[in-house]
Amino acid sequence: MSELLKGKRGLVMGVANDRSIAWGIARALHEAGAELAFTYQGEAFGKRLQPLAESVGSDLMVDVDVTDDASLDAGFETLAARWPTIDFVVHAIAFSDKSELTGRILNTSRSNFRNSLDISCYSFIEVARRAHPLMVENGGTLLTLTYDGSQRVFPNYNVMGVAKAALESATRYLANDLGPEGIRVNAISPGPMKTLAGAAIGGARKTYKFTEQNTPLRSNATLEAVGGTAVYLVSDAGACTTGEIIRVDGGYHVLGMPQYDFL
Repeated sequence: MSELLKGKRGLVMGVANDRSIAWGIARALHEAGAELAFTYQGEAFGKRLQPLAESVGSDLMVDVDVTDDASLDAGFETLAARWPTIDFVVHAIAFSDKSELTGRILNTSRSNFRNSLDISCYSFIEVARRAHPLMVENGGTLLTLTYDGSQRVFPNYNVMGVAKAALESATRYLANDLGPEGIRVNAISPGPMKTLAGAAIGGARKTYKFTEQNTPLRSNATLEAVGGTAVYLVSDAGACTTGEIIRVDGGYHVLGMPQYDFL
């Protein structure tokens, strides 16, 4: 697939380290020939990101706080100054207070609810608004990341399930808004993965083990599998795919109960 994205360029938001889903996507996009720019938030994440960005030939890194309109504006202005048009944006940004990712959603605080929905869902709309002028000439692809906790109850996922449900709905509405201009909007829904974000969910290790034992493929998602899905969606092969929530979870979503050996 080394030539599949040749000539395409875009922005990846949300790389925390080399085990991030966003990094798996970035690496796959690079291997398929795409040019990449990155955002990060704060000096610490910038230091982690820099060697990764350099490893895929990128020298365009911008500090962006998605809760700050001025920061978003400045970030996209920097991007536009380098690239007047882009072909894709990968939005891999979500947040909730770790202390509320245990126990019951009944105890979710108003402040954390607002913050979780703002960062995990509304930021995608803000990013789409700013990416739109850079895609309107040639079309493009907006990608975000979700999880099956948006549709079904998973222990401790709590307010993030509500936020991801909102994000999936936003994906469909944005797909309808932007489709006439050739801009596709999709979400990838991996199963549990050993990432920094995933580790914040209470009982993450048990969940990871359970799904690995019970998926039809007896495997959780890999960075390579998620990255390959992103390549398809960004490429011309995905030209007629929009408004979709594509699951990369070993088939776990089809199950009605655990496999026989684990009942």
